[in-house]
Amino acid sequence: MRRPANCGRLGLAALSALLLAIVAGPAAAEKRIALVVGNSAYQNITRLDNPKNDATLMADTLSGLGFALIGGRAQLDLDKPSLDTAVQNFGRQIQGADVALFYYAGHGVQVSGSNFLVPVGANPTREADVDFQMVDVNLVLRQMQGSGTRLNMVILDACRNNPFGARGLRASDGGLAQMRAPEGTLISYATQPGSVAQDGSDGHSPYTKALAATIRLAGLDIFQTFNQVGLAVKRATGGSQQPWVSSSPIDGTFYFVAPASPQAAVAPPRLSDTLRPDPDRIPIKDAALLRELSDRLYERNFDPEPLDSKNGMKLAIARFQEKSSMTPTGEATEGMLTRLRKMEDLKPWGSIVYGPDSDKWGISWNHASRRAAVDDARSNCGTSKCPVELSFYGTRCGAFAISGKSWSLVARDTVQRARDAALDECGKTGKSCRIIGAACADGSGR
Repeated sequence: MRRPANCGRLGLAALSALLLAIVAGPAAAEKRIALVVGNSAYQNITRLDNPKNDATLMADTLSGLGFALIGGRAQLDLDKPSLDTAVQNFGRQIQGADVALFYYAGHGVQVSGSNFLVPVGANPTREADVDFQMVDVNLVLRQMQGSGTRLNMVILDACRNNPFGARGLRASDGGLAQMRAPEGTLISYATQPGSVAQDGSDGHSPYTKALAATIRLAGLDIFQTFNQVGLAVKRATGGSQQPWVSSSPIDGTFYFVAPASPQAAVAPPRLSDTLRPDPDRIPIKDAALLRELSDRLYERNFDPEPLDSKNGMKLAIARFQEKSSMTPTGEATEGMLTRLRKMEDLKPWGSIVYGPDSDKWGISWNHASRRAAVDDARSNCGTSKCPVELSFYGTRCGAFAISGKSWSLVARDTVQRARDAALDECGKTGKSCRIIGAACADGSGR
C-alpha cells in the first residue's frame, strides 16, 4: 500500500482516517471480485439440501469482506446456459482486479480425470454428453489466467457422491480429481481428491460452515485460513472429512481480514479458562485437542505412526521431547500442546513422494505447510497412493535416486549433498543409480 508523500502535513482528523484505512486492511484498497454459485434443485438426479444455503452464506460473508459479487448476489440453481454466462461474466469483470474468487456448491463429478460442475438440468446418458451438459472446472481457471489478478481462488464444495454412477459414465464413485493450481492460484476442495464430502444436516455443509466463520477472523493469511478450515472440518466430522488445498506460489500476503495492527498476531485459544500449575503434568483427554497435538507434531516432521495409535503418539512425542532437550516421557499433556502452539510455523516446505508398487512419484516445493507440500507432490501420483514420503523444510533439500532394483530418498543441507547421499544410498546394491528428482524446500536447486 502506498503512503502519501505529504503524510507529515496531514491534520489530526485526516491522519486518524488514514491510520484507520491502513488498519482496515486490503478490503479497502484491493479490488475483489467473486462469483458464488449454489445448485440444489436438480431436475434429473438427487437434489441436495444445502448448496443453496451455503452459497447464500458465502455470498453474504464475502460481500461483507469487500468482494463485489457477480450478479450482486449468490447465483442459485443455474442451468448450463446460465452457468456458462455467469462464468463468462466473471472472466470479463475480473480483468484488472487484484483478487478473483470462484465458489461452487453442488454436485461435481470427475470424468476421465477432469472435474465438472453439474448444472441443475444435466441429464447425461453417456460420457460424450458431459462436455455439452456440464462445465469443466478448467474453463473457470482459464477465465482467471491472463486477467492480471494477483491472487485467484477456486473453492469447490462439490465432492459429493457421483449421481451418475449407475449410467455407465467412467467417473469415480465419488469426489473430484486432483488438479494442478496455475500460477498465483489456490484451489480448495471440501475434502481430499477422490473422497466424498458431507452435505451437512444443519442447513450447511461442514466445509462451508467452517469457511464462512474462518474468513471473518482478522490476521489469518490465506494459507493459515485454509489450514484452520481444514482442522475445523476434520474435528467437526470426527476425521472422516479432511479438506485439501492445491496451490502454486502466491506473490505477497493476502488477508480476508487484515490484522488489527502491524504487530497483531492471532492468539490460539487457551487450553482452559483457569490457570493451572505445572501443565506438563496435566494429561489431555479431549479428542479434538489430541487430534490438534497430532497435527502439530506432523507439521514438525514427527509422525505419530500409525496416526491413531496410542503408542505411535507416545513415540512421536518422545522423539520431539528428545529433540527439544526435554525428558522423553511421551505423555500427551497440556504443556506439550502449549509449547507446540507457541512455536513458529516451519516453512517453506518441500516433499518427495514415491509409490514402489506403482512406480509413480512426485515432488513439490515452496509450500507453507508440510501437508500442503505432500498433497501437491502426491497430485502427480494419480490413483496411486505414493505412500513413501520425504518432507523437508527451511534450508533443507531432498533428492530421489533410483535404479532398476533400488531407490533412495535423502535430505541434506544442500541439494548437491542430497544428490550425492541419495546416489550413495541407492548404489549400495551394486547397481548404477540416477537422480530423477531433487529440490530445496524454497524451490532452489532444481
